[in-house]
Amino acid sequence: MVVISIDTLFDAAVRIQIQEQAITITFVQDGFRIKFPTTRRLAEYLEVPHYYVLPYFAMMEQEELVTRAERVGILTTGKGSRMMIGLMKTRYREETEKILGAAVFRELMKKFPD
Repeated sequence: MVVISIDTLFDAAVRIQIQEQAITITFVQDGFRIKFPTTRRLAEYLEVPHYYVLPYFAMMEQEELVTRAERVGILTTGKGSRMMIGLMKTRYREETEKILGAAVFRELMKKFPD
């Protein structure tokens, strides 16, 4: 069984987006938000019971990495977007670039330089 952590959930979220060939981004005044897969989808992907991932989402909300929006889902905050873009840039650059396109991905990375 996979050891669940906040890092594991962010990594799984990026891998799910790559697998599904879809990344949903919402632009807001101070940057952008990236839609997270549902908690059930993450649990299914990681092959763990759904209730295993729920406490980590509470921690991620407490650490201001994600926020839940009624009827929208789970979205990254500015801090969470930085973390997700960092993963996309360092571990999944080629795959992410194929989905977003080189120009869009480059612009998103500019928002969070190293």
